[in-house]
Amino acid sequence: MPKIDLAAMEQTNRTGYPPQFAAAVADRWVRRLGPAAGLADFGISHVVLKPGAASSQRHWHEDEDEFVVMLSGEAVLVEEAGRVLLKAGDMAAFPKGHPDGHHLVNESGSDCAFLAFGRVPMGDAHYPDIDLRWSGGTYSHKDGRLF
Repeated sequence: MPKIDLAAMEQTNRTGYPPQFAAAVADRWVRRLGPAAGLADFGISHVVLKPGAASSQRHWHEDEDEFVVMLSGEAVLVEEAGRVLLKAGDMAAFPKGHPDGHHLVNESGSDCAFLAFGRVPMGDAHYPDIDLRWSGGTYSHKDGRLF
């Protein structure tokens, strides 16, 4: 497998979130490594969070395992049980079907970077803090109404 040239890859801050939920991730910058490396069974993203940015809205997946490895800087992992500081070299796992919403928030004054491993979810994702649900490939309100 050839070495991945991170600097040559597109870095984007696009999101599929409805506009009212997108501000939290406006300063999240992502490079999708999986497609560039020809991977099909799982994805890997290189993520940079600017100060104040979140990795996502707090969420959990019915059918997708997730795993993160902090590369540089620090971010706070927020879950139901509380908050844990993650620094370079720290890792965290989020098993599918475990109903504990999670996300990372950069509360420091410097950028942080991490690798996120997972795959495109096929089942529902739940967002406990906001009126949002991912189901059937689209976002809707928790009661099923489309945005």
